[in-house]
Amino acid sequence: MSELKDCPTCGEFFNYTGIRDVCAKCSAEEEKMYEIVYRFLRKRENRAANIERIVEATGVTETLLHKWVRKGRLQPTLFPNVGYPCDNCGKVTNTGKLCDNCKNQITNDLKTFDAALEFREAITQRDKGTYHTDRK
Repeated sequence: MSELKDCPTCGEFFNYTGIRDVCAKCSAEEEKMYEIVYRFLRKRENRAANIERIVEATGVTETLLHKWVRKGRLQPTLFPNVGYPCDNCGKVTNTGKLCDNCKNQITNDLKTFDAALEFREAITQRDKGTYHTDRK
């Protein structure tokens, strides 16, 4: 099912079907820019170019480059210095939404939280003992 949306690039309305996130006119313009970037990166001397160099040489925006890497159109295995910012710290990453450092930090925080939770539960279970009184 499609819905009417504003194009984030030009502001015009377009029928959003889930395939493209911009209108047809902006999509065609993005495709032209992609061809320019891809031709630039296919040259042997440009394969190791970083984001800043690509922006400088082709005139494409960083946001558009990040979008293409996230969607898998520019693959980090072919172009090792191309990536996008981590959603948490902003460091360049090539996979997922978080860089390896942020993933490790979250994993460690979760392990610490689980250990604290288990400790609290053990204390609660220990303190639930049954008390008997000797009343007659």
